[in-house]
Amino acid sequence: MECYEKKLSPEEEKRIADAMAYIQSQAKTAVGYPTNHHFDYSALYTFLSYSVNNVGDPFESTNYRLNTMEIEQEVIHFFAELTKLPEDQAWGYVTNGGSEGNLYGVFLGRETLPGAMVYYSEDTHYSVGKAMRLLNVRSMMIRRQENGEFDYEDLRESIRLHRDMPAIVFTTAGTTMTGAIDNIATIKGILNEFLIDRYYIHSDAALSGMILPFVEDAPEWNFDHGIDSISISGHKFIGSPIPCGVVLAKRKNMERIARMVEYVGALDTTITGSRNGITPLFLWYAIKRHGLEGFRNLVKQCHEMADYAIGAMKHIGVAAWRNKHANTVIFPRPSKEVLDRWQIAVHGDTGHIITMPHVTKELVDRLISDMRQYPVEEVQS
Repeated sequence: MECYEKKLSPEEEKRIADAMAYIQSQAKTAVGYPTNHHFDYSALYTFLSYSVNNVGDPFESTNYRLNTMEIEQEVIHFFAELTKLPEDQAWGYVTNGGSEGNLYGVFLGRETLPGAMVYYSEDTHYSVGKAMRLLNVRSMMIRRQENGEFDYEDLRESIRLHRDMPAIVFTTAGTTMTGAIDNIATIKGILNEFLIDRYYIHSDAALSGMILPFVEDAPEWNFDHGIDSISISGHKFIGSPIPCGVVLAKRKNMERIARMVEYVGALDTTITGSRNGITPLFLWYAIKRHGLEGFRNLVKQCHEMADYAIGAMKHIGVAAWRNKHANTVIFPRPSKEVLDRWQIAVHGDTGHIITMPHVTKELVDRLISDMRQYPVEEVQS
C-alpha cells in the first residue's frame, strides 16, 4: 500500500525534542505524587508496532485476536493471590487506572444492591464523588479523623439514620494525602450493630495494595477480611509509562452485569469496550522481573526512605510524620519558593511527599536543602 505520510518539519522535530526536554527536567523533582519512575520496559517496545486490544472479558474468547488476554489472566491471578481472593471466586481485569477501578467497584455495588446508600470519606479519592454522579447513586460523605481514616462515629450515626437501606461502604487502603487505612473490622461492626446484612464493601488500594502484602502486622484490608472488590494502580508502586491498574471482584457479582456482544464475539463485563493490551504486558513483565521478594525489598526501601525524610525534616524544624505502613510523609505546607521548585502535593495547610522507588537519598537531600533555604516563616513575614 502506498504511504502518503510526510516527514516532520524541523519545527515539528524541535517540538518533540522540547517536549522530551521538559519531561526530563520535571522528572528530577517528582516527589509529591505516587508514581514510580524507576522502570525499564524497552524489551517490550516492539509490541507498540501493533494495535493490541483486549476487548471484552479477559477470561473469555473474542473475535479480535490481537490481544494479550492470557497474559492479563496471569496478572489477575497474581493480584488475586496478593489480596486473598479465592481462585474459584476470582475475577478482574487490567484497567486504565485506579479511577476506573473505583467506578467499577461502585457500579458492581449498585447492581448487587439496587437502591443502596453509598458511604465514603471526605478523604476518599476525588474520583469517587465523580463516580457517584456518573452512576446517579445516593451517597453520603463522612467526616475524617485527623490521620485520614473514617470518623467512625460519624459513619455510625449516618448508617443509623439510614439503617433501612442496603449499604455500600467505600473504604480506602492508603488515603490520598496521608496514606491512612480505613478499619474494615470497625466498619463491619457498625453494620452488624444495626443488623444490616445487605452490604457491599469496595476498597481503593491504589498505592497500598502493593505495599500491605509485604509488611508485617498489616491491618485488615483484603478479601479475607470481608471486602467485595478492590482497585489497585499499576503505574504507582510498580511503575508504568502508561497509566494502568487492576480491579478485582467476586465472580458472582460480575456475572450480574455481563452481556454478550455479537459484533466482537466477546462477553462485555468491563467499563470500556476496547482496553489497552500493552499495559498487561508491562505489569506481567514487572511481576516476573521483581518477584515477591523483589517487591518486598522495594517496600522496605520506600519505608526506610520515608523515615530518612522525616528525620531530615525534623532536623531543620519541620514537623513531619507518616501513618504506619505508609510511605507518605506529611508536613506543613511549604513556602511558595519550594513549591515552585518541587512537585509537592498540597491540600490546605498540609503538604506531602511520597517516597516511591525512584526517590533517592540524594533527591531528599536536595529537597531538604531548599526547605532550609526557603522556610515557611520567611514567606509569611
